[in-house]
This record gives sequence, C-alpha cells and structure tokens, in this order.
Amino acid sequence: MSLVVVALGGNALLRRGEPVSAQAQRDNIRLAARSLAQLLVDGHRLVVTHGNGPQVGLLALQGESMGKRAFPLDVLGAETDGMIGYVLQQELDNAYEPAARFATLLTQIEVDPQDPAFAQPSKPVGSVYSEADAQRLASERGWSVAPDGKDWRRVVPSPRPLRILEIEVIRMLVEQGVIVICAGGGGIPVAQRPDGTHVGVEAVIDKDHASGLLAAELKADAFLMLTDVAAVFTGWGTPAQQALGDVTPQALAEMDFVAGSMGPKVQAACDFVNRTGGMAGIGTLEDAADILAHRAGTRVIPA
Repeated sequence: MSLVVVALGGNALLRRGEPVSAQAQRDNIRLAARSLAQLLVDGHRLVVTHGNGPQVGLLALQGESMGKRAFPLDVLGAETDGMIGYVLQQELDNAYEPAARFATLLTQIEVDPQDPAFAQPSKPVGSVYSEADAQRLASERGWSVAPDGKDWRRVVPSPRPLRILEIEVIRMLVEQGVIVICAGGGGIPVAQRPDGTHVGVEAVIDKDHASGLLAAELKADAFLMLTDVAAVFTGWGTPAQQALGDVTPQALAEMDFVAGSMGPKVQAACDFVNRTGGMAGIGTLEDAADILAHRAGTRVIPA
C-alpha cells in the first residue's frame, strides 16, 4: 500500500472565469473527490493539499467592501483552508463508500523573513481584472499587480517553504490510517522571531513547493500535482509541442519552462525525486490513477 501526496490545482476548486461561489466550488470539488476516491479504491493511502488563491482574494475584497482593512494573508489563508477543507473532506467521504477516517489540519509553514521574494511579489491571488481595473485597484489599495495570461491579478510575495511546523502531527495521523487534508494554499506562512516564537507574514507560499516538501518529509512513495494540463510539454504552444512521459530530473534541468505556471511544478517534482527517489507525476485530475500506473501524464523518475 503506497503513500501518495496529491496536490490539487486551482481548477479542482474553481475553473478560470467561474464565479467564486459556494456552489461552483462544491461542484468542482465533488468531481475532484471522485478521482481521489478511485485512488483509495486502488489501495493507496492519501494526503491531500489544495490551492486557495481565489478564495483568499474574495475574502480580502469582502472585508474591504465593508470599509474595513482586510485581514492579513496568513489569517485569510487559515480561514480558507478550513472552508475548503470542510467541503473537500465531506465530498471525499461521500465519494468513497467504505468507512474511512478523514481530518483537515491547519498547517503552519515557516519561511525566511529575509527571502528575496518579499522584495519581488509574484504569486497571483484573487480575482482576474482588466489591466485598467487592476491598475486602479493597485493605486487605491497599495497592491502589486501583474499580467496573468490575458488578464491581470494582484500578486504577493511567494517565499520558499523551509519547515512544516505540524509535520509530526500529520505523520502521526497518516500512521493511524487517517486521510489528511493539510497545507492548503501552500500552508499558513509564518516566520520565527529571535526568541523562537512564530508570527504570521504577508505572503503566499507556492503550493507545489510546499506540497513537495510535505511529500518528502512524509517519505511518500509518489507525489502527484493535478492540474488542467495533460502533461508537461516541450515547445508548448508551438506546432512542435510534445508531451513528456517518463523523464528524469537531469533531463528536465536541460529544458526551460514558464516560471509562473509549469516551472514551479517541474522544480517541485525534481526536488522530490532527488530527495526521496520516489516518483512525481504531473497531469490532469481525471488521469490521477493512470499517472500512478504510468499510463498518462508526465512521470518524473530517478535516473
């Protein structure tokens, strides 16, 4: 029985262009739960992570629309992790018929307050805007904004994860056969003070890097990043584009990928494989079981 850490991409919760509504979120999570339930049927143990960018952005806007300063990003991250975890846990329990134990755990992840990312905000959060609206909001609210495809979004610092504070709790739950939902949205970003205590910071950790760190710390057999793209492609968007099947970290190091989309996934996959000797997969939610069986997606494997 293998242990698989599954990182659900944003499309598992909300597809681009959909309203950030409770019903849209539940409908998408219900579909995701069916794929995850199949992994349980196949005999795998699961730890599940997820994104939360649109939900964090919505809560921030709701607070500001009432004339109040929005809660800081670490608090909004914790709030959305509970909200998403509840729906995901419920739909996964509904989709998997045998009796099982589930737990959603708020997860603090330590970052370096001197990380260069704090001087270069790059992580998109919240809704999409036209360029004019994005620039207006940036002026009104002090945001950093940047293009995201043909749209514009708010961007925030995205420091690298250093340490998962609740890793022993997660490990204990996994050893007891609990299906754990944790490290939502890349975890709640915190920094350590000189006296050893922790405090939340205004940032969003990349969920793929955080999930890869989690998978390595748990010594998982496989790490899946499920998104809306069938595989990692060379020559993406050109007539010569080609999907990668089994590939090593060494081969991927010779290729270039877009920093804001596939780049972090490829790097997280390589880091996990190099650290553990396990397999990392990238592909669609619907192909989760086939990726593990080497029938779909891209599989990053040891040399």
